[in-house]
Amino acid sequence: MSTVPIPRRRFHRLALAALPGLLALLGGCSSENNDPVVVSVVGDRDDFAKPLQHLPDPGAKLILEATAQGLVAFDARGDILPALAQRWIVEDDGRSYIFRLRRAFWANGARVTAPDVARMLMARIESLRRFDPDGPLDAVQAVIPMTGEVIEIRLAAARPHILQMLAQPQMAIVSRDGGTGPYRRKIWGKAVILTPVDRLSGGDEPEETPVPAWQTRVVRSERAALAIIRFRERQAALVLGGRLAELPLLVPAGIDRDAVRADPVQGLLGLAVTGRGRLLDDDGVRAAINMAIDRSQIPALLPIGGWATSNRIVPDQLDLGRPPTEPDWAALSLEDRRAQARATIDRWRTDRGAPPPLRIALPQGPGATLLFGLLRRDLGAIGLAVRRVPLTSDADLRLIDEVAAYDSALWYLGRVGCARKIHCSNEADAQLQAASLASSLADRTARIAQAEALMVAHNGYIPLGAPIRWSLVSKRLNGFLPSPRARHPLNHLFRRTN
Repeated sequence: MSTVPIPRRRFHRLALAALPGLLALLGGCSSENNDPVVVSVVGDRDDFAKPLQHLPDPGAKLILEATAQGLVAFDARGDILPALAQRWIVEDDGRSYIFRLRRAFWANGARVTAPDVARMLMARIESLRRFDPDGPLDAVQAVIPMTGEVIEIRLAAARPHILQMLAQPQMAIVSRDGGTGPYRRKIWGKAVILTPVDRLSGGDEPEETPVPAWQTRVVRSERAALAIIRFRERQAALVLGGRLAELPLLVPAGIDRDAVRADPVQGLLGLAVTGRGRLLDDDGVRAAINMAIDRSQIPALLPIGGWATSNRIVPDQLDLGRPPTEPDWAALSLEDRRAQARATIDRWRTDRGAPPPLRIALPQGPGATLLFGLLRRDLGAIGLAVRRVPLTSDADLRLIDEVAAYDSALWYLGRVGCARKIHCSNEADAQLQAASLASSLADRTARIAQAEALMVAHNGYIPLGAPIRWSLVSKRLNGFLPSPRARHPLNHLFRRTN
């Protein structure tokens, strides 16, 4: 198949034609319906420069989704839709996925071919399996280019969640020169200008036709406080990537409540036990820490409605085959829980001396500061001192704040399992491995359920609730939808075709 380059002169001509308006926009207001959409993402500039190394940061996810598609993607509702693959079929009882690629080009103008995609995709799969060894990629045997436009993913066994995994940003197909869109990016100062690929890669449009301004995105990754003020002053139409840590900033900034959109996500928000030593290797001490936390006080710290706490690792039944396991102490009152926890710590102190302070790794931000104050009070009530450390430091307890990649108990259990260097149950890990090798769905389900019960009893992860994801959205963006995946594709912000 011959290579069809993207006409570079056309790209440069259109980009240069747009720059004067964009330059004015970068210092001004984005309130007109036909203006480029200015977007702020909570994070830092490294999220854009090295996105694969900064996942799951919101800026890294956004720039990958915008410039480097996978075979499939999530839409704003959380449903699977075509991306680099225009269509696919499933054969052999779910063990064969055959994808036909759409006409696409790399950033250097070369045509995307099935052998390129197959090679890059298999490399991504092998890399990701190290961190999620029991997830849906565990059964992938090979990625085979069948023709220049068709690839097949062969599985050793059916995995119903594999399309959800293939839609993740980390499954983006990226060459040395970049991805395939839906946007091309151009650095301009501290911002990134995103221009739709389809208008640059040929088609029926005349070369002189400029890209409509409203289809262009001007994106920054910046501190939450600056992003919120930029939105308040109408210098941005959209703020993405808000989490628990930044949520309290909305009140003093005077943000209109109608502009705040919360995503109905599921995932993990809690403390992973990442420290070792005599204190945290004690099963009773880990249980005491879990029992001592008064989760009922957390919602009062946060200016958002509808958020519920949890003491379970897996939020719903999913593929457990039964309701999720509650901890042994779930029915006890807070007073009784703390009495048991205090007695455990007192015995430890009598036998071994004063326990060392627990290092708790949290992100920056007022929400994390409020959470640390609650943890310091609750753990202090049972005789444990704590100190706060950055997320990048060594820690005894580390906050996990992630949206589930796919709808399986295996994601939750794998994310807080042995492969992630979390204090784990070897017996639970063995059950997860056995589930991966199970010969029947019933055996697989039973193994997953056994692993979940063992992990709950081990107390290597201390659940607090579901993750919190929020955005600030101008009325102009009439296509924006709350997303159960916290995914907001930049080409789905308007109801009209974008």
